[in-house]
Parts: sequence; C-alpha cells; structure tokens
Amino acid sequence: MISFSTIFFCSPFAVASLFSSYILYHVFIAPRFNPLRKLAGPPLKGALDNHMSHVLDPFRSPKTHAAYVEKYGRNVRIRGLGPWDERLLPLDPVSVAHVLKNSTIYEKPWQSRRLITSLIGCGMLAAEGHVHKRQRRVATPAFSIQNMRALVPLVFSKGEELKDKWIDMIQAAKEDQAASDKQNSGRFEIDVCHWISRATFDVIGLAGFDYRFNAIQNESNELFAAYKEMFEIAVSQGDGIRTVLGIYFPILNSLFPDKRAKTVHRCQETIRRVAGKLVQQKKSRILDGEKSGSSYAGKDLLSLLLKSNIATDLPPDQRISDEDILHNINTFMFAGSDTTSLALTWTFLLLARHPDLQTRLRRELLSIVPTTPISRLSPEEIESLHDTLQNLPYLNNVCRESLRLIPPVHSSLRVATQDDEIPVSYPVHLSDGTVSEQQSISVPKGSFVHVPVEAFNLDKGIWGHNAWDFDPDRWDHLSEDVLSLPGLYPNLLTFSAGPRSCIGMRFSMIEMKTFLYILLTAFAFAETDKRIYKANVVLTRPYVSGEFKKGSQCPLLVKPLESLAVS
Repeated sequence: MISFSTIFFCSPFAVASLFSSYILYHVFIAPRFNPLRKLAGPPLKGALDNHMSHVLDPFRSPKTHAAYVEKYGRNVRIRGLGPWDERLLPLDPVSVAHVLKNSTIYEKPWQSRRLITSLIGCGMLAAEGHVHKRQRRVATPAFSIQNMRALVPLVFSKGEELKDKWIDMIQAAKEDQAASDKQNSGRFEIDVCHWISRATFDVIGLAGFDYRFNAIQNESNELFAAYKEMFEIAVSQGDGIRTVLGIYFPILNSLFPDKRAKTVHRCQETIRRVAGKLVQQKKSRILDGEKSGSSYAGKDLLSLLLKSNIATDLPPDQRISDEDILHNINTFMFAGSDTTSLALTWTFLLLARHPDLQTRLRRELLSIVPTTPISRLSPEEIESLHDTLQNLPYLNNVCRESLRLIPPVHSSLRVATQDDEIPVSYPVHLSDGTVSEQQSISVPKGSFVHVPVEAFNLDKGIWGHNAWDFDPDRWDHLSEDVLSLPGLYPNLLTFSAGPRSCIGMRFSMIEMKTFLYILLTAFAFAETDKRIYKANVVLTRPYVSGEFKKGSQCPLLVKPLESLAVS
C-alpha cells in the first residue's frame, strides 16, 4: 500500500516530469508533424537559428523577399523564435487576401496584443473578436466622409502654423552672426521628422479630442510630453530582449522595472489623469445637451465617439466602456500622429533625393494656389481648395508611390485560431525540391502567418524591374498584376485590408496632402551630408547613421522659395 507521504514526496518529481514532457513534446516532437514543414524555405545555421532579422530589417528585407520568391516560391516556410515556431510567409496575393479577410480565423497573436495593450490599452489595434467588432462599430461614424471634411480647416491651420514656425526659425538663423555657411546661404537644417511629428500631434490633439497641445510652438504640455516620451523613448529606445521577456513574464516589469517600464508607467499615469478627465468632461457636456434638448456641437473624434456610443439605435450590450473610449483615444493618438508623420517624413526625404520630381510636384501645387492667403479664406473656401487638392493627379501619384516604397508599417503578424486551408494562385514549392500544383496550404491552429506589407509593395514580379525606385509615373500605367493586389488604399497593403484595415485612412490622406501642399509651395528641400537609414522599430523610422540612441531623425536642408528665386 502506498502511503500519503510517498505520494507527497513523489508529486514534485511527477509534476516536473509532466512539465518536462510537455515542453519536450511541443518544442521538439509536435513541430515535426507540422504541415508547414512540407513547404520549401531558407536553411538554418543551427537549432536556435531563425529568419527574423532577414525579414524584419528594412535594410535587408527587400533582397531577402526577392531571393525567397526566386528560390522557394510565393509561400515560404520561415523559422520564428525557436524550433517550435514554424511560420508561413505568404508572398501570394490570394493567400494574403484570405488571411486579412478572415480576421476571426487569423488574429493578432497574444504577444502582439499584450505589447500594444501595455502601452496604449486595449483599443482597436489590440482588441480581437466581438470586442474589436463592438469598438469599430462605435467608432466608424466618427470617420465618415462628412466628419473628415469638417476637420480640413483645422489641418490647414496647423500646416500654416508649421510653415510660419520654420520661416521664423530660418530668419532667426540668418540674423545670427554665428550661423553656419549653409544657414547664411539661405538653407537651414531642419529635422523634418521631429517637426512634422509635433505638427501631427497638434492636429490629432484638436481633431481627436479638441485639446491644444500647442506642440509646434513648444514641447512643455505634460500630455504631449507623456505621449511623445511613451511612443518615442519607450517604444523606439527600449531593450529588445527585455521587452520580449516583459511580454512573456509581465511580472518582471512590476517586480524589477527597468527604465522603459518606469517611463511607460509614469506616462500612463499622466494620460489617465489628463486624458481621462477630458473624456469625463466631454461625456458630461454631451449628456447635459441631451437633457436640455440642444445637442453638443463638438466635432472632434472623442465627441463623435461618445455620441455614437449613446445613440438610441445602438443596443446597450453593443456600447463600450469609458475605459475603452480612453484606450481608443490613445490608439488614435499613436496611429494618427506617428504613422502619418513618418509617411510625410519619408515623402519629403524622397523628394529631396529627387529634386526634379520635387520641382514637378511643386509646379502642380503652385497652379492651384489662391490669390487670397489661406489664413483669410473661409472654412468653405478651404474645403473647396482641399477638394481641388485631392484631385491633383501628380500629387496623388507621389503620395501613393511614397506609401508604396516606404510603408510606415513594415509587416504584420497573425496567428491561426483554428486549422485552415489557405488558397494559393501560384505553384507551391515543397521541401523535398518538388513543385506542387495544389490549390491550398494547410495551416495548423496556433501557427503564425507573417504578412509582409513591404514585400508586396516592392515585389519586382508584380511592380516591374524598377519596383525599388521612386517613380510616381508608374501609377499612370499599372499592370494587371498590380490591379489585382488587395489593399484598402488602391493596390497597396500600406493601410492593410479586410475588417481590420485602417479606419483613419481618409484622415491620414487629408493630413498628408495638405502638409505637402503648404510646405512644398513655401520651401525647397535638399539632402544634408548625413546618411539617413531605415529601421523597423514598431514602425519604419528614419535614423541618422551613428546616432540611433538619439531617436528618429531626418535632417534636411530647407530653403524658402523666395530665397531660392533670388539666389
């Protein structure tokens, strides 16, 4: 007969054995039966090797993706963080469209959601399933065409303010006896990334919740500082290994917080206090207006979101909490400022590298400049000017080409929540060296699918031999292969596709075209002697060679057009 004490002393050993067996099975045995292993894929140098740096680094990824297509076809098996992590890298438009369309089958992995939630809460970027569907339903009316048009004068006013700020900076530099030769020649080195980021924060502050950051003039606002520090320092300058450990073992950030964790916590406290108060104030004004019979007239996204959330035609069980409202405001702040400012920054850099194309675009923009200064135009006249701006053919081409060549979101990750068959439109290369005419690929539950946004935008097999070149004219003669590509923004994956596509695309394009119009009709842009490179740090950001620790930078030489005409 086995005594209780025998069971007691054996149980730790039994638990350890069961745990070891579980790890052994899932790490070494189960992966051998993964159907993805049947696909062709690049070799590994060892059991712990992976392909992540090859597919995630914008400096290497274009060549990597091109080589993969040539050697392994358009559905490639790659290795993630360990031997248990076999991933599908789909470079087939039909396969990617299936993954993005079926968002209930292919969700963001819990690791991605935990990282996003730890920074900006569980808004639309992190939510899945019915939570995401409910949040999106409440938010969609706020992003209607009519509501976006109402924000156009606001964007123009901030573009004008940034232009005036730069003129003042250049004038001050000219008057400074200690100014450098470049400054004395009428050119002034401006970190375009830094200043456009400040301007887009101002825009989303007013458009998002009618809040004045006043970031173009100074950076003293505590809410601006909290958002900026969290997005730039905590995200861009965090330690990669520690960040990964914090995702899998979040208790580490509570027990042994590093500089990044402390920064995030401090910034979040400020955001909850200041932005949380704004949410309650807006909510009270809307409810008071409902009681008095006079609807609150606020047109910012927060007001529209709150109005939508209390609409009588929305069932109570479909409404979202005040906490979810705040999380989505944080999401709008991140997505509405960081991504747009980066898209603009890359566009100005590309135009600085191609002065002939910059001149051509400026000529088109100058052709619609009104005789009356923008500051004296009525809101209706500004909206009319914007309508004209929206339809300029070369501006459209430049924006699309910039978003194609350097998409702010380099790639995205999805996980299969069930076994699935992903359709294919190209022959499938297998690991045994053969090529199959099969119609689909088996993807087991729990497998990661790496959606390569940049790879589709730069695919030479689809876009032609000059796919890596900045050529806005390509948009006037697209091939059938390009026209068949999925994407919310025509033929591009830059704004994703399917139910989780970017809800703020219209607003982003309003900002992008307006800022290009105002700044290109006032200044000429040229490169400095500093080397600027791309790095994928949550988003594709510009850095100066040798100055990564200083954060995102894109210094350009800026010269007022009046000075250009005189020189």
